Amino acid sequence: MLDLQTLVLNADYRPLSYNPLSLWSWKDAFTALFLDRVTLVASYDVEARSPSRSLRVPSVVALKSYVAMARSPAFTRYNIYLRDTFSCQYCGLRLPSGGLTFDHVVPRSRGGQSSWENVVAACSPCNLRKANRTPEEAEMPLLNEPRRPSRHELHRRQPEFDHRQYHHTWVDYLYWDSELET
Repeated sequence: MLDLQTLVLNADYRPLSYNPLSLWSWKDAFTALFLDRVTLVASYDVEARSPSRSLRVPSVVALKSYVAMARSPAFTRYNIYLRDTFSCQYCGLRLPSGGLTFDHVVPRSRGGQSSWENVVAACSPCNLRKANRTPEEAEMPLLNEPRRPSRHELHRRQPEFDHRQYHHTWVDYLYWDSELET
């Protein structure tokens, strides 16, 4: 029970965030419930006990007040990898996030910024080979031009959720905008 997490939904019953998924510890969810900041949507089949009460642990809660979503996604390492489909933008090798680095297309030492338009996912060998050069100087053309993605684009690129790792009460809220089979 110590590692149970609670899926947090906005007031419109959509996840607050997909990248990363908006999760709270079950203890934080209990606190928010007692402070009347969230509505209980679903529970685990596990109870937490105090000397005077016994309550089921929340698996899904929804905020009572709507939180406006940022227009553009956060500039994070994970979101860069997600935008680039976990693939090196020089050789195309697809790797898990632990096998990727990020590369400044125009090196920082040459005035390149840490921005959506200047950072790409790269495997270590390509990153080392490119070194402190531009792709043209290194004769390593980019497979895709780096750009700022939309929240919707990153959500579409989110790897398929492994149903076994998420509680069954979460599924309806994670796939609310998925295309239905006919």
